[in-house]
Amino acid sequence: MMASKQLAAVIAVSLAASITSAYAGPCSSEIDRLQARIDARIGAKAATAPSQKESTDALLHRQPTPKSVGQAEERAGQMSAETVQAVERAMTRAREADAAGNKDACEGALADAQRAIGG
Repeated sequence: MMASKQLAAVIAVSLAASITSAYAGPCSSEIDRLQARIDARIGAKAATAPSQKESTDALLHRQPTPKSVGQAEERAGQMSAETVQAVERAMTRAREADAAGNKDACEGALADAQRAIGG
């Protein structure tokens, strides 16, 4: 009985993963590449920023989010709130367009995100 429940769970997870990867939108790979560039740029800027006091969230072992990293960079003078918001909005639009299968809108949103990060 227990083995059949475990097998069912494994099958369900495998099926969900295959459906997700099979339904990749028209610019999913471009979104992933740009997200990696954004993350790398944020990491590089954070590495050169002066040390800041550790936040309460960090002391509670919570993982940073792109928004919290952006806020920390803004406080350190690395990135403006407007830039962080522009990138977040553009990436959200890109993901939504990708999910809808709208390659042109997705590529336009990715171009907006690239301009916002200066690249």
